[in-house]
Amino acid sequence: MPYTFAKSQELFRRAQNSIAAGVNSGIRKMEAPVPLYFARGSGPNLWDVDGNHYLDFQLGQGALLYGHAPAGMAEAIGAQAKLGTHWAAQCELEIEVAERLQKMIPSAELVRFNNSATEVVLAAFRLARAHTGRKLILRFEGHYHGWADEGLVGFANPVASWGDDENPARTHPSKGVIPEVLDQFVVARWNDVEHLRRRVEQFRGQIAAIVFEPVLCNTCCLEPVAGLMATIRELCDRDGMLMISDETITGFRFGAACAQGYYGYKPDLTILGKAIGGGTPFAALAGTKAAMAKILSGEVVHAGTLNANPLCLAASKWCLDEVLALGSVHPSQSQELGRSLMAGLVALAHEYGVPLRPQGPGLIFHAVILKPGVGEGAIRDYRDYVRRHDAPRWAHLRRCLLEEGVRAIERGLWSISLVHTRSDIDEALGRATTAFRRHAATWLAAA
Repeated sequence: MPYTFAKSQELFRRAQNSIAAGVNSGIRKMEAPVPLYFARGSGPNLWDVDGNHYLDFQLGQGALLYGHAPAGMAEAIGAQAKLGTHWAAQCELEIEVAERLQKMIPSAELVRFNNSATEVVLAAFRLARAHTGRKLILRFEGHYHGWADEGLVGFANPVASWGDDENPARTHPSKGVIPEVLDQFVVARWNDVEHLRRRVEQFRGQIAAIVFEPVLCNTCCLEPVAGLMATIRELCDRDGMLMISDETITGFRFGAACAQGYYGYKPDLTILGKAIGGGTPFAALAGTKAAMAKILSGEVVHAGTLNANPLCLAASKWCLDEVLALGSVHPSQSQELGRSLMAGLVALAHEYGVPLRPQGPGLIFHAVILKPGVGEGAIRDYRDYVRRHDAPRWAHLRRCLLEEGVRAIERGLWSISLVHTRSDIDEALGRATTAFRRHAATWLAAA
């Protein structure tokens, strides 16, 4: 029988009396039939307050690369808690974590710590503007760089205000944004090298930095086309702009050197979040000495009472050591499991007549479902995704999967952890069989 969620529904009703909208992050309201409440997790497994068990491919929006409640990390945090939870001062742990980052990521010559990747994005933009004396940041349509005023410009432009293909609009999905913020950005389309060159030329001498997700994971799962990273690096070097790689999701998932090592490029600044803290509120700005110079001189203010919190540092040290210990096995092992899961989902889709086309490198991927009548082939950018992905149908399938104990991110993203096994993939596909059968029957009946 499909799962039911009576206790989650009860708790959500209760929460709305004390928590604005009943949740502490707006995206959590997307979960249907109700924002779920969880009791515990272990490895790739998760249990909600109703006692339902899930094979988890959401993984804390990608933060839990190491699975739920890894014993070693719990021990590391517990040992540090007995020594102190917060000093607003220095400790040896912060040096140890920084030195690990230097060892793992060639571009990480110096680092600074924060509590969230949103904060790191703001620090990176401030640093880039101070470094160059220019105000504009070039970013790509559909890329997400935190929820602050600057992070969401051009993120998910509604179709009615897209602008033409050559000049994507600088819109913001939130009210209350300082209007002048929109004028500090240039928006380009992802995966179009010649379009990018034209956008840079149009604003040449005014752009401080180009920022991007190396794999666009917040809108579908779009790997960079051949030559894109090299072009960004070339343009930044030519015009004195900083190359900012937002590895909030991709960091350490693609190996010790992150996506920049996997795809072979060297940015000036790197934004690290999620997996660097294994589920603790921890993030880092890493960069070359030249790019970090204005922080060294004190000309750029970078501060925070809880920066380099010792509990988070203890967790991060454990997480980074786990990645280092895997060596060359990572990310190939996760990638193989992910590709096996993708192939299994495709087989089920074919069996039940669902136009599912999973897309991504395997260790992370998106469950694209094609709208009726659209063409085949890989999705390349945000506009292509909106035009071709059947979001309502995915939402229906996602709920069917959830009710059979397979959990993926609401927007369609699936992540593979370091603790998923072949048996987990097999079990997930077994559960998915029932979900696909029910989806096919009820979706077609509703249509």
